[in-house]
Amino acid sequence: MKKSRKQEARMKFSQPEVMNPPRTDVLVMTPWFVPIVWDGTFNINLLNQQFKLRDVKIGLTVFAIKKYVVFLQRFLETAEKFFMVGHKVNYYIMTDQPKEVPNVTLGEGRSMIVLKIQRYARWQDVSMRRMEIISLFAKKQFIHEVDYLVCLDVHMKFSDCVGVEILSNIFGTLHPGFFRMQRQNFTYERRLESQAYIAHDEGDFYYAGGFLGGTVEEVYKLTNQYHNAIMTDKANSIEALWHDESHLNKYFLNHKPTKILSPEYMWDCKGEPKVLRKRRFVIVPKNCDQIKN
Repeated sequence: MKKSRKQEARMKFSQPEVMNPPRTDVLVMTPWFVPIVWDGTFNINLLNQQFKLRDVKIGLTVFAIKKYVVFLQRFLETAEKFFMVGHKVNYYIMTDQPKEVPNVTLGEGRSMIVLKIQRYARWQDVSMRRMEIISLFAKKQFIHEVDYLVCLDVHMKFSDCVGVEILSNIFGTLHPGFFRMQRQNFTYERRLESQAYIAHDEGDFYYAGGFLGGTVEEVYKLTNQYHNAIMTDKANSIEALWHDESHLNKYFLNHKPTKILSPEYMWDCKGEPKVLRKRRFVIVPKNCDQIKN
């Protein structure tokens, strides 16, 4: 039975003004007509209403290999406070140490699924192989359980709200170290021999490897394609400069994302640019050599 007008949910909100854009200090639209998400460019209440009407479920994948399990407690506790609040979420914990996964109290409609995976000797191999692992699980499991996948680094914490404003067919995040630079200065892979090669006069943005996602179908396409590119490089005895991140940037050069997240969603705590009104997901300081080795 259809709802009457009186039964339909009503929400009061300010009318958008065509001649008065909410942000004029940053780029909010790409040349291929997709939004760049900054604070002030969206109404989260309206978006929450629309996504709840669709009854979406979001999967969050995170890898905790070897000593990186020490970051899980804070990652999960802050996720419960700030990530997709009010929506259904599956946390997919990829780890070689299932017994070390902390017991964190989850909200209603939220679940934790621990998936045991192989341990690799080098951290570079962990970084590159995670795309293969995500693609395999996306095809055989995630596609049956969630609508969207969000793939994040574990050595991070949520410090402000990250909600359905990020969701789209396929999205990437502007790297905090490069969003104000010209593409000639991006650390793309510049060797022709690599599948991740990008010429100096090509490229839109530099995307961070630690925050990406989309529908399960599109994330499968992405992870499967650039895992194959990594394997081709390996067969040719070459390893891209920034491993999976280099291949991600090559993928997004040819397959433009349908939404881009501003550095609010992947901040490294260096400096405080005025355009950054919020720091939603931030790096936790760590001893890199000790953790990676």
